[in-house]
Amino acid sequence: MTTALLLLPDFALILLGVAIRRWMGLGDHFWNGVEKLVYFILFPALLINAIVRTRLDLLAAIPLLATAFAAMAAGMLLAALPRLLSSLPPLTFASMFQCGYRFNSYIALAVAGMLFGAPGIATMGLIVGAAVPVANLVSVWMLARHGNSGLWREVARNPLIWGTATGFLLNLAGFIPPAPVQAFLGRLADASIALGLIAVGAALRLESTPGVRGFALWLVAVKLGALPLVAILVGQWLGLSGLHLQVVVLFAALPTASSAYILAMRMGGDGRSVAWLISATTLGAMLSLPLWAAWLGRGA
Repeated sequence: MTTALLLLPDFALILLGVAIRRWMGLGDHFWNGVEKLVYFILFPALLINAIVRTRLDLLAAIPLLATAFAAMAAGMLLAALPRLLSSLPPLTFASMFQCGYRFNSYIALAVAGMLFGAPGIATMGLIVGAAVPVANLVSVWMLARHGNSGLWREVARNPLIWGTATGFLLNLAGFIPPAPVQAFLGRLADASIALGLIAVGAALRLESTPGVRGFALWLVAVKLGALPLVAILVGQWLGLSGLHLQVVVLFAALPTASSAYILAMRMGGDGRSVAWLISATTLGAMLSLPLWAAWLGRGA
């Protein structure tokens, strides 16, 4: 119950985003602007601010990253299994496939910060920074429309990767920002969580393409149930415990990334079904994430 109460403010912000979108009449242009502000400015500031202020042990992070990648690989394999038994159009399958392993960075950093503070954000930031390019590579490859040059350009421009890399370089160099710079980054970091979660709520959709509901429900079960179990088993096998194990399991239990919809639409895929999956996993995570967090807390 305590863990659920800790996460309640974050999920309340998602529901607030739903209400604002429904009743305030703000158009797509407004929400696109909010998402760009959070994605390109506020979230990189959050990552830099948290990583610079946290003592890091990169050698100890190897099992952490191995566990995160194992969970993502399990998501890819489990998402591909129904393809052997179904007759979904290839582009519909490729669009929905990415929802089995992609993750919502906004919720990731918000939950890590709420439960574990700056060390949690830094740990989650390391996972996110390493996992984002892999997720993008596999997703674009499956959709099979863009060439490698466009793909690498997209990965190179990803602000979460650059924010993570900048934070780690400054941390390893022993740089301590002056007080005014820390305050500036702190203000941006505070704004990032609220605006990011409100934007998640505003993007929720509950309509899917007819004939894909079975595959969609399977992906929801994979994302919210199977992957956290994989992370627990692999993490414990690799010797993870404490903060690292808790954060990587929560990473595995995250809902699907909102950017999966953008990629599917940009590459001519089934954006409607992807939007349903993003919404279903986000709403489901309001129940499952507190349960996973509470279970991990008892074992810590």
